[in-house]
Amino acid sequence: MARSGQAVARMLAGRGEEVTGVDSGHPDGAAGLREVGVEVVLDADGLALLEGARTVVKSPGVPREAPVIAAALERGVDVLGELEIAWRAVPNRFVAVTGTNGKTTVAEWLGHVYRAAGEPVAVAGNVGTPLSALAGEIEPDATVVCEASSFQLEDSVAFAPECAVFLNLAPDHLDRHGDLEAYLDAKLRIFANQGNDDLAVYNADDPALAGVDLGGCARRIVFCTGGGPDCEVVLAKGTIFYDDAPLLAAGELGLPGDHNVSNAMAVAVAALSMGLARDAVREGLRTFAGVAHRLEQVGEIGGVRFVNDSKATNVASATVGLRAFAGGVHAILGGSEKGEDYAPLLGPVRELCTACYLTGASAERLAEALAPVIGSGVELHRCDDLGDAVRRAAAAARPGETVLLSPACASFDAFENFERRGERFRELVGEIS
Repeated sequence: MARSGQAVARMLAGRGEEVTGVDSGHPDGAAGLREVGVEVVLDADGLALLEGARTVVKSPGVPREAPVIAAALERGVDVLGELEIAWRAVPNRFVAVTGTNGKTTVAEWLGHVYRAAGEPVAVAGNVGTPLSALAGEIEPDATVVCEASSFQLEDSVAFAPECAVFLNLAPDHLDRHGDLEAYLDAKLRIFANQGNDDLAVYNADDPALAGVDLGGCARRIVFCTGGGPDCEVVLAKGTIFYDDAPLLAAGELGLPGDHNVSNAMAVAVAALSMGLARDAVREGLRTFAGVAHRLEQVGEIGGVRFVNDSKATNVASATVGLRAFAGGVHAILGGSEKGEDYAPLLGPVRELCTACYLTGASAERLAEALAPVIGSGVELHRCDDLGDAVRRAAAAARPGETVLLSPACASFDAFENFERRGERFRELVGEIS
């Protein structure tokens, strides 16, 4: 009964449904739902309330193995996610974005491109505004751009966006899904129910998608580097091409980094395929300034940059964050465990870092995985918490170097979410300055 749960409860109550909201804790704002006719039951697992329930709307944070969900499924009760039920209640066109990394950036970037084109748009989903909050609140001609996580997609039944975008796949959330195959299967739900008139956009450069049956019946639209017979958006000689004509030089993009060139190609192909004008797409690609908590520079003190990449909650994303800099990086790593292998961090840490500051529940395992870099002159420091890490990194960093929070881990051992972790990083940098 946190953000999305409260939104869907309000939406359903507003439609005259009999709604009971259940949570094992006390999320902020949950008790206030009683004012709109929702029965609120806190400190409960929900099992006793299943009798008589027609549908269970599951928060994406709740695994399907949770006792109340397992019991509902066993009894044949419909179990739906908030993404599914909100999509049913919002009749607008949808552009949905998934992938291990970059989906928040691409969703927000698409929203920016739509606004640059003067087209009505609402950006919602996993990025902040719950989809349910849009029901009855947006213009009928607005396009909904939504970020869709694997947790949301695994609970979808009929969800069929007019345009679905799959950016990339890397190991993540294996503690929840069990293995990479199950994680991929959840992501592919974004295509499963699409029809012949829909669009399925994917990244041909991602080896994890090579030869994979995407499912659904949508028209395939491909973006890639170097060109290929099936690629509609291509990066060649430093320029992004669409339909064999140059769109803009990669150096003109509003965001730095090779990963953002790939993100820009996804934005371009989705926006252009949905009918936006080429000039508006070009302008939107140039002028987008990025999103909070993703390679966000939050300060410069004595010539040292402080960069908040708190959204890097997995190894692949942290690797992208590290490689965004030429060297002299003081990397703050660590948080709650997700069952990932930290070995892929060795290369970028050895090449680009001066020191690493290890925090949280994963600190010990990170220290073991990164031990080989000590021989290359990279220092490893175990820290008490994020505050200790920031203060030690700030004291050690020299002008021209970067203190980077790019944890490679979730935040739940110390923070409610990655946003709160990033906000705390900002506060700590402010205290230093």
